[in-house]
Amino acid sequence: MIIRIVKLSISKKNTNDFINLFNDNKSKILSFKGCLKVELLKNEGDDEVFFTYSHWDNHQSLENYRNSNTFKMIWKTTKTYFCDKPMAWSLSKV
Repeated sequence: MIIRIVKLSISKKNTNDFINLFNDNKSKILSFKGCLKVELLKNEGDDEVFFTYSHWDNHQSLENYRNSNTFKMIWKTTKTYFCDKPMAWSLSKV
């Protein structure tokens, strides 16, 4: 299993749009083959920092999603909300 954490810094003026974008697309992401879980988290104390937290069957499932039209559409819009560069980690349990 792969755990994917992505840190996203979103301009305050765009946070509601970003949250709505995530909520509108969450079911699409979850229905993607290999996606076991996806959540949106907000950093306590910093209203501009969000994290997506997802579980994937394996690295190939994650890559298939990242190369999909669904991801490309979501990412294209998400990028317009940034106020800093995103950071991402793919992790496995030890």
